[in-house]
Order: sequence, then C-alpha cells, then structure tokens
Amino acid sequence: MKLESYWTATAPEVPPSDELPSRADVVVVGGGFTGLSAALALARRGADVVLLEAGRMVGAASGRNGGHVNNGLSVDYGALADRVGKARAQAWYRAYDSAVDTVARIVRDEAIDCDFARNGKLKLASRPAHFQSLVRSHQRLSTEIDPDVELIGPGDIRREVDSGAFHGGLLQSRSAQMHVARFGSGLAWAASRQGARLIGNSAVQSLSRVGKSQAHRVRTSRGEILADQVLLATGPSREGAYGTFGWWRRRIVPVGSFIIVTEPLAPELAASLLPHARTYTTTANLHNYFRLTPDQRLVFGGRARFAMSNPIQDSRSGEVLRTGMIAMFPQLSRTRIDYCWGGVVDMTQDRLPHAGERDGVFYSMGYSGHGVQMSVHMGEVMSRVMAGDRDANPWRDHDWPAIPGHVGPPWFLPFVGAYFRLKDALA
Repeated sequence: MKLESYWTATAPEVPPSDELPSRADVVVVGGGFTGLSAALALARRGADVVLLEAGRMVGAASGRNGGHVNNGLSVDYGALADRVGKARAQAWYRAYDSAVDTVARIVRDEAIDCDFARNGKLKLASRPAHFQSLVRSHQRLSTEIDPDVELIGPGDIRREVDSGAFHGGLLQSRSAQMHVARFGSGLAWAASRQGARLIGNSAVQSLSRVGKSQAHRVRTSRGEILADQVLLATGPSREGAYGTFGWWRRRIVPVGSFIIVTEPLAPELAASLLPHARTYTTTANLHNYFRLTPDQRLVFGGRARFAMSNPIQDSRSGEVLRTGMIAMFPQLSRTRIDYCWGGVVDMTQDRLPHAGERDGVFYSMGYSGHGVQMSVHMGEVMSRVMAGDRDANPWRDHDWPAIPGHVGPPWFLPFVGAYFRLKDALA
C-alpha cells in the first residue's frame, strides 16, 4: 500500500517553477484549483500574474480529494432556504451548477485529458430515517430549484449500488467526476501558456501594505515581491496560522479526510458493484464517499479519524476505511489496497464557501469538502471581482464571523468526532 495520492502519482508534471520577480500586477497565493484558475483568467485579461505555492502545484487539497465534481450544496437546501431566504439559497445552489459547467468548459477549451465524465451524484441514505429526509429534500429541490433531481426508493437502490447498506437515494444528474491531478496539471500548463508565472516551494510568510499606497509587499521563503493586487487562494490551515493570516485562521477549521484506492477490479465485479459509475456519498454524520476510476479501481474516502495527515495517521485511517469498505461491500473482502493518503479539508462553521476582500486582500476559500468545482469557478469569478465586478461574486455580503474559542490548533476536534460517532450509533 503506497502512502501517496493516487491522483498525483498518476499525473503528468506541472510546468517548471519560474524565478521570483520583484514586481507583478497580481500575486496569487496558492497553487490549487482556485489559484490556477484565477491565474489563467487574470493572465487572459492581460495582467502580469505571479502565483506562489508553498509546496508543489496541485499537491494539497486539489490533488488529494475524491475526484468528485458535484453540483448541489454541501448543506441541506431546504434548511438553508428557511434560514437565509429562498432567493439567496437558490442563487447559491445555481452557483454550484455553474461551477460544474465551468470545469466542463475549461476541460473542453484547454483539451485537458482528465477523464471528465458527467455521470451524476447519488446521495445514499445510511438509515431508514435518512431516506425520509431525502424525500423532503427531493420535494423542496424539485419544486423550487432543480427539476432534474430524482428520488430512488429503497426497493430500487440495489440497481444503483450492489450493497445492502442503503435505504434509498437522491440522484443529482448534473454532477461529474475527473482525475483531479491531471486536470490540475492541465490547468497549470494553460495558465503558463497565457504568461502567468508559477513559482512552487515559495511559502508566503507575510503581507503588508506599502506606505499609503494600495500596493502590497509579499514576503516569501524565496524573497520579496511587490504587487498591485493580492488574491489569497488557499485555506491557511497550517501555514501562517497567526499574524498575517490570523483573521482567516480563526474562521476555518482544518479537518483530516482520508482515502484508499483499491487495485483494479475485475470488469464484471466493477460493473455489478456500481453499474452507473456515478459519484456516491452517504448521509451518515461521519460519511463516506466513493467512485470508480476508468481503470476500475474503487476510490473510497471519509472522515476515518479526526487527525491530521501523516504516514502513521494515514496508515491507521486506511485500515479504518478498509473495514468500512468491506462492511459496505463484502464482495471486496479479498481486494488489495494499492494507495492510501490523507489531506486537509478547510471547514467553515456554516459549511459554505466565503469570498471577498478584506483590507485590500482578495480571498476565496473554505469550500468545506465540496470544493473541486467551486474552487475552479471562484478562481474565474475572483478575476472579475478584482477587475471591479463585485456583483460577480455569489458569496458577496455573506457574513463570516470567527469561530468562538478557535484561536490556535483545533483542540475541540476530538470532541466533535465523538459527538458525531455517538449520533451515528444512536441512529
């Protein structure tokens, strides 16, 4: 079992790192999907763009997720509409539809070979009571915002997933999937072709305004650069926890998520297991998500342990996930696990993205485990916002209070994990 991301291990190289210049129109902080998408869009507009990444391009969350490109909110639409109003909830729901369309367009226009396929997403009821919640969700969604959503009853769910663990499901047909690291590599090459300079292994250590001007001095591990504008396109979960990034740090909680990938399954087994090759997620509080790859591997992930990724935690989490996979699919009991890795999900308190401008610094982050498509979309959106089109941002005027008691490492995560495990057990 290799303790590395299957995606990054099977993707082509990204463009070689450029030298750090002394000046740029725009500095983008973060070499994931938000930053690369923004760099591509900004460069196309004629801006002199420098992108700074602390490690390798697409090496963090963008290259370490489940490869789902899903429409639909990461929270219940009905509950959100009741809280913020139907118009705002509908606008946010449509933003996710637009985000999937944005990924599809970039894949097409840039001819990125990343196995993009729009096979839909199936949300699976882990308990009988959960199916009743899906029934209510279907009613609200189909009548208010998404007429294409489909309810699959308990008697038909085995036609979708060959497992006795589920009690129905909710199908959102606009969702897609892809090889995320191949997409990220293609996005990086596209940005580079447009003239954006991509600089890896260059951690941003501080940002400061230059006198009374609007310019920013960006201090990095490789030197300093002056920029007219700065876009913070990364969740500062581990780097820059205090000082420059303290305001954002108090609003984001880093949560570990872990994934295993099996050996290639026999074609007949894969076809019987998940005959429609969709993306899948369960309704449990500590839920799982899974899908097949084009070479018939099962990618199976979840919140296996409330811990940060490292070789020890990844290995332990891999065993937890393997046990859960076999409980769900006993027919995989003798299947080898080829890859196992962990990553960090930047969670916000309301589990929604946040984007805007603070003290002259633009930002987009906090996708809360639902960010493959929204991060790409928001990179393009923020290029428009930075050009003066504030209304392009679907998350404008979205309040973002600090999380009470969160001023350093998230000491409360083990308690949160215990609470959710108890809820699942009682259910």
